[in-house]
Amino acid sequence: MIDTKKPPNVEREDSVLTSKKIIQNHNSTKNSFSSLYIRSNVKYKDENNSQNVSAEIKIKKDEKILIIIRFLGITMAKALITPTEVKYYEKINGTYFEGNFQSLSQWLGTDLDFNKIQNMLLGQPIINVTIGNYSFTTVEELYKLNAIEDKINTSFYFEKEHFFLKKQEFSEPEKARSFEISYPSFQKAAFAVLPTSLLIKAVQAKGTTTIAVDYNSVTFNEDLPFSYSVPDGYDRIFINLNDQNK
Repeated sequence: MIDTKKPPNVEREDSVLTSKKIIQNHNSTKNSFSSLYIRSNVKYKDENNSQNVSAEIKIKKDEKILIIIRFLGITMAKALITPTEVKYYEKINGTYFEGNFQSLSQWLGTDLDFNKIQNMLLGQPIINVTIGNYSFTTVEELYKLNAIEDKINTSFYFEKEHFFLKKQEFSEPEKARSFEISYPSFQKAAFAVLPTSLLIKAVQAKGTTTIAVDYNSVTFNEDLPFSYSVPDGYDRIFINLNDQNK
């Protein structure tokens, strides 16, 4: 359970809060661990299909992320994400992919990289909020920070008690697309404060994709294996970004 006592060195009165202080207070809860192992359930839905699967998420902080998707205990897909590339394979079609983050970003409708994916899983802002020029308002008992830059509307919502991130939104009206990540609740452990679940909603002209991830259990600082190899006989695919834009 979350400790409801006032965190040390945290400004609590709305009248003295600023965007900078909200960010500082949030950053005081940053995670300190070397590795993280998450067992979770995942619900995926887009315009064409929906799936309920289990997922293991292994994070070696700032180095690599391994995601294993299983259905009825059978490994259906694996993805290895590093700061330089994305690799994955999936069993149903017997295909695999190796490339950069451009195709993944195109699929979800927002620019992604390794740090953004890691922060998303940890309940942290996916961009560096310390360098933005944010306005500050209170919306539905949450502190909202908002900025518009390069025609992208960016918003972060923090809860008042501990300044945990409840939601982050990114929208580009001219491209008719938006990307939202929300965190219903958090859990406090010895090495970190983590979300208990997250919900991703990506809206583009071609449709809406939602991914709900419920964290069943988490363990810290284990010596985790990150084995990844494509099974024999799988075909490599190449994603045509021009086709995705149609």
